[in-house]
Amino acid sequence: MNNNKLKNEIAEYWNQRIHDLEIAKSPVGSREFFEELSEYRFDKLRYLPKIVDFAGFKGKKILEIGCGAGIDLVEFGAGGAIVTGIDLSKTAIDLAKKYFSYLNINADLQVMDGENMSFEDNTFDVVYAHGVLQYTADAKKMIEEAFRVLKPGGIFIGMVYNRKGWLNFMARVFKVSLEHQDAPVLDKYTIEEFRELLSPFKNVKIVPERFPVKSRLHHGLKGILFNTFFVGIFKLIPRPLVKKWGWHLMGFGEK
Repeated sequence: MNNNKLKNEIAEYWNQRIHDLEIAKSPVGSREFFEELSEYRFDKLRYLPKIVDFAGFKGKKILEIGCGAGIDLVEFGAGGAIVTGIDLSKTAIDLAKKYFSYLNINADLQVMDGENMSFEDNTFDVVYAHGVLQYTADAKKMIEEAFRVLKPGGIFIGMVYNRKGWLNFMARVFKVSLEHQDAPVLDKYTIEEFRELLSPFKNVKIVPERFPVKSRLHHGLKGILFNTFFVGIFKLIPRPLVKKWGWHLMGFGEK
């Protein structure tokens, strides 16, 4: 498929969808809406604030590629970072602007392609891309751009889905669709493949994360089986034995 056509399809897909929308009860764009999304996200991804010190970048210039509604980027901004967020989706950027305005946090928020950014070389101290590389047209190009705009010594933080992760297994066994399985692009990576993708960086570290917690989205028999049996049994297994099956592969690298 023509790359520009694919980019347009990706933009249109995310213009029509808001991540985790199904969990929110309040009107889209209201302050309560963002509070619900944030509460759910950091309940589902309990690991994230433990391995990303959102409050530890005061005065640093942070770029989030694929910032969505700004749920993570707000955390950096609240910690005193100088934040910039880009997304292919105008819907996402419009929402992010509302969220930041509610909290009176300054941010530069733009509709922009993370594979072809307009920023100068060596601009940012940190580039953050959580759950974005797997949905983009050319992940290698996005990594090259992230490397380009980072300052020497700058840090890249990103996440992709683990092809060998537990959720991939569950989706096959229980016939449950993955989030955004219908997206124009949805790639998954092994640890080795992700490490290769991050090869422009030095001191690369990959940490498998996101292990089963009770889901608010599954109901009926599937919900009972998942929340009661699968989650319960999984928690009994010593973490070192299942570490490599984490659904999220968190990657860290230095320019």
